[in-house]
Amino acid sequence: MDFHWRSKEVWQSYGLPMSTASDEACKMFDATLCQYVGWYEDDSVGGFEGSLEKMIAADENFVMGHVIKNGLDVLGTGTSSRFNKELFNRMEHLKNMAKKPTVTPWEKQHVNAIYLWSKGHVAEACSVWETILEEKPKDILALKFAHDSYFFLGFRPQMRDSIARVLPYWDSSIPLYGYLHGMLAFGQEETNLFYQAEKSALKALEINKKDAWATHAEAHVNEMLGRQNQGATFMETTEKDWSVCGMLACHNYWHWALYHIEKGQYEAALDIYDREVAVRAKNSGAMLDFVDKASLLYRLQLEGINVSERWSSCFEEFKDHVTDHILSFNDAHSMMSCLGAGQERFSNKLLESLQDFIKNGEGDNRRISEHVGYKLCKALKDYQDEEFAAVVDSLMPIRYDIYTIGGSNAQRDVFNLMLISAALKSPSNEHKNLARSLINERKSLKENAPMTDRLMAKWLSLHSE
Repeated sequence: MDFHWRSKEVWQSYGLPMSTASDEACKMFDATLCQYVGWYEDDSVGGFEGSLEKMIAADENFVMGHVIKNGLDVLGTGTSSRFNKELFNRMEHLKNMAKKPTVTPWEKQHVNAIYLWSKGHVAEACSVWETILEEKPKDILALKFAHDSYFFLGFRPQMRDSIARVLPYWDSSIPLYGYLHGMLAFGQEETNLFYQAEKSALKALEINKKDAWATHAEAHVNEMLGRQNQGATFMETTEKDWSVCGMLACHNYWHWALYHIEKGQYEAALDIYDREVAVRAKNSGAMLDFVDKASLLYRLQLEGINVSERWSSCFEEFKDHVTDHILSFNDAHSMMSCLGAGQERFSNKLLESLQDFIKNGEGDNRRISEHVGYKLCKALKDYQDEEFAAVVDSLMPIRYDIYTIGGSNAQRDVFNLMLISAALKSPSNEHKNLARSLINERKSLKENAPMTDRLMAKWLSLHSE
């Protein structure tokens, strides 16, 4: 970074008082925060592990230090205090720490938000962060935690508006300022403000060409506007800038591969999968990267490409997460991996445990799982079992609610593709007619869409038989 890590005094000047006497703890908090916002690991502090370790070593009672440490684990969506005893104990310890009289009201709000999230009450946590931001608009930790959480909830307007509300309080003299434009760009893109999104993304990249989230927003714009050639060229010419941001690089390679799948360039997509996505997911152990693997393989499979030998490694990464039920979005991709690898015992286990979670769990994802998540996972299994009419009957009533599982419009498009494919393969003539309607709808949203043209050609060939 081009600035020194911020001390207690500097944080105080932003209206963010830290209840610690340690400047080192405040500086390592900043180092951790900058890596989180920028999606990279800074070798100068030993990456996340190093900065977190140094931060807690400087002051083991540093409340905001424990907030960011536990928050990163909770928002990583790879574990939960519901079944991770060590994380549960850490969250209870943090809750008790916040009772000390020296802890500021602002810090207590942060503790409350992370605690709510750990219990599955994500929307409530976002409300707490928004309350913080009304008084302290320069609190980028609250802003980033809320931004990511809105993404998990599928709250697209909130993701956009949260940034727009605080941006006027920022300027280029404040570290991390440029990242707000990239975050705004993604919220704009997800609410179909594509040209505004592009303007915001390019502004962020002008400030910092290594802003991987702004690159990601521009990748989405190119995807949604059907600019496959421009998108692939953009990713290739800027690869050296965004690939160093290891926490997001795998996902940006996923976007690059999507352009190739759309154009029917399957070998190019598989090359990106084998060379980058699969390798990075294995090395990172991050849920976002596991999801990218499953998503690419499933899309290729829907296109008729044999990827059977690649599913086993994907399943191995999901195997220990089939009963997590932290996000329905993750559950659906976990189900893809079980089905792709032919692991019927695990696909059944996922559905059974999901039913139990719906009955006995709590929080936003319990509600989402009941209304959408379970039906989506069951539809994936029905598709695998060639019960195509059942897939259509399950998905049509909930298709406009699938956004609630989280993820982006581009990520959730795989379920639109599955629905169209099932309708084409269904024995029902009504479903076959529905397939054409869905293809027409798809074409109207993205005119330059070779994949949609291939789907229409498939419908016409079936109709002529």
